[in-house]
This record gives sequence, structure tokens and C-alpha cells, in this order.
Amino acid sequence: MGSEENARYDIADALTRMGLRKKTSRFKKSETIYSQGDEASDVFYVEQGKVKITVISQTGKEAVLALLAENDFFGEGCLNSQRLRLSTATALTDCTIVRVDKKIMRQAMHQERAFSDRFVSHLLARNQRVEEDLVDQLFNSSEKRLARILLLLANFGKEGRLEPVLPNISQSTLAEMVGTTRPRVNQFMNKFRKLGFIDYNDTLEVHSSLLSIVLND
Repeated sequence: MGSEENARYDIADALTRMGLRKKTSRFKKSETIYSQGDEASDVFYVEQGKVKITVISQTGKEAVLALLAENDFFGEGCLNSQRLRLSTATALTDCTIVRVDKKIMRQAMHQERAFSDRFVSHLLARNQRVEEDLVDQLFNSSEKRLARILLLLANFGKEGRLEPVLPNISQSTLAEMVGTTRPRVNQFMNKFRKLGFIDYNDTLEVHSSLLSIVLND
């Protein structure tokens, strides 16, 4: 499947057509979808909303692995004989999530080439994001990491559009994602707003000009 055809492929429609949308659940903001250590038996698809994937160390320190939005899959480790969840999935906003049993997911991937191609494309894109996140953590400042996370939350680069990020996202949550302190995030957010890169009252809005922080050496 070519990249343009892949982009047009409707995952939600395919899930319905193949009878995979039998387990659709709604999660409120901050509600846990699954926890680290839970049995891994299903793959999840984000139909609506945003999801945060985190891991917690034995000392209780939390690290953010991924930020997911509509049309993203997660929990796919169960397809590779993963018995227990290695991470925790939490709703960043109110979410609609489709749960697909791993056996049914494997069958669907064998039965429909287009669905399989779309899922593999998701895995490759997810791997690329992980590599970019690692580079971000190793080489970029906290300010750049915050700018990049805000752009990701605003869907920058997806179909060329930006959207309001989240209602009432806390600076403590952003600090966890960046790997810094809340006062530092507050300092950067005030700077971004003064420069006209963001606006926030009830809703945080990100402007494409924020990309200049990420690209600035």
C-alpha cells in the first residue's frame, strides 16, 4: 500500500467491517486504561482522545514513553508473547478506546492486507517517535523538550493542522512528560506566551511559530 493510499485507509471503518469494534469503552480524563503488571491480552485503538503511556520504576519515578492520539494503536506488545503490561496507559483527555483481543487481531492482520499494512505503518512510525524521543532526552534542553511535546500534543505535522491541545492540562503533568520540575515548565510557558508561541486560558493553543524553539541551535 502506498503512503497516500495508507493515509486514506479508514481504520475505524475497517474495525467495524471486520467485526472488531465489539469492545468499545469510554474513559474519563486521568482514568487508567491498563496498569503496569496487568495481564496483556488485548490491543487498543484510540478512536477519540489522547492517551499517555508511562513506566514507573521501583522507586516510584514515572517516565513518559509515548503520547498517543486518534488513529494510534497501543498495547501491541501482547502480539509478541508479552504476558504482562510493561507500562501504564492513562487517558489524557476523555477517550473512546476500541479493545481488540490479540487472537482476533492476528486473524485480522492475516485476512486483510490493507489493515496489516496500516498497522505495520503505525509500528514503524511509533518506533521512529521513540528514537526521536531518545535523541530529544539525550541532547536537547528542557525548553526544547517542552516545545516539542506541546507541538506533538497539538498534532503538529499531522495533515498540516494544529488544534487546541488540552483543556486545563496541568504544568505538573507537562513537567512529568518533559522530565523537569513544575517551576521550570512555568518559566518556559510564560516565555512562550510572551513571545506569542502559545495562548492559554481554559484551553491551551499552540501556534506553529513554536517550532522555532525546537529548530533553534
